[in-house]
Amino acid sequence: MSRTFRYRFRSPLGGLAADLTAEWASPGTDDGFLLQVDRKVRLAPPSGMHWRDVSWLSFGLAAHASDLMARHTEGLVVRVTALTYPLAHFRSEVAALAMDGWLREEFGLPERGLRVSFDSATGGYAFEWGSYGDPFEDNLLR
Repeated sequence: MSRTFRYRFRSPLGGLAADLTAEWASPGTDDGFLLQVDRKVRLAPPSGMHWRDVSWLSFGLAAHASDLMARHTEGLVVRVTALTYPLAHFRSEVAALAMDGWLREEFGLPERGLRVSFDSATGGYAFEWGSYGDPFEDNLLR
């Protein structure tokens, strides 16, 4: 059954927001496009989604792949049915934070250090990726 996670972060700029609606299933129950994130953990993004958003969704899923595999040894498919957001309050990185929040609520998974803060010195957002570091430090996605 699909469930929606509402990610919100308030800041002096207004904040960041995204609503992620997703569901999970065992492998073999989905005939559509599947992106392999880790061994038997796969992502089924909605058609027409921007590649940057899919990349960040997959990063949010990859951060929890080992915990998911420990609980679902046969594998797991996370099917995202919608990622909606107000354009003024969205950056593609928020897709990873929304996926992280959805997974932690859906499966009771531990915090992995994925977060954002407002940096008053630069007047912008500072994203943290836990022990993973910036997955796109080559600035390809910026």
